[in-house]
Amino acid sequence: MQVMSPRKAAVLRDGGGGQSLREHLISAAERLIALRGTVGLTVRDIAREAQVADGVLYNHFAGKEELLALALHAHVQTVERELVELPGKAGSGTVEANLHVYLTHGVALHTAILPAFAGLLGRPEVLALFAGMPSPVGDGLGLRAHLAGYLRAEQDLGRIARGVSVEAAATMIIGACHELVLPPMLFDPTATSVQVPPGFVDDLVAIVMNGLRPARTP
Repeated sequence: MQVMSPRKAAVLRDGGGGQSLREHLISAAERLIALRGTVGLTVRDIAREAQVADGVLYNHFAGKEELLALALHAHVQTVERELVELPGKAGSGTVEANLHVYLTHGVALHTAILPAFAGLLGRPEVLALFAGMPSPVGDGLGLRAHLAGYLRAEQDLGRIARGVSVEAAATMIIGACHELVLPPMLFDPTATSVQVPPGFVDDLVAIVMNGLRPARTP
């Protein structure tokens, strides 16, 4: 019969908050990722944050990679919940204003999660596990697919030109967010911030709207 360690028992009794030990470990890893990113994050660091013995982690996960992938997924979800809400039903507000929200949301999201992903470039197994999970953003669709769905609905309402590829427009907008974070992530794994050019959101929305706006009838 396996005996529960005093530290493990204390966590479940005093700090679990209704969580299972597996959930508690994911939460502990998520807190560390939010605080310091993933560079140099060790099993011992996570165990200390969770107040359990080091070996406990391996009783609940296939390995450190699975725990990191799950914690990364939770971290991205937490970051997005704290951002401005994405536009709801098509037909509300203006398309231009809603694109501002999408792009502002995307820039803030990618900037905030940069430190977490930058430290994992040398850990493809963690990134592969993360990629195999449902998207943590855009209501589970992913930000690009969520935006494409919104644009498609606006197109059905006639507020976007019929012949325009909404997939291309969504890729352009979300791809611009990627462009902001990829260079610092690739060339400086310790990067914690992104320089957003002045007028970036306004200029990009204006360019996209030039292609999306329905032609005026004479």
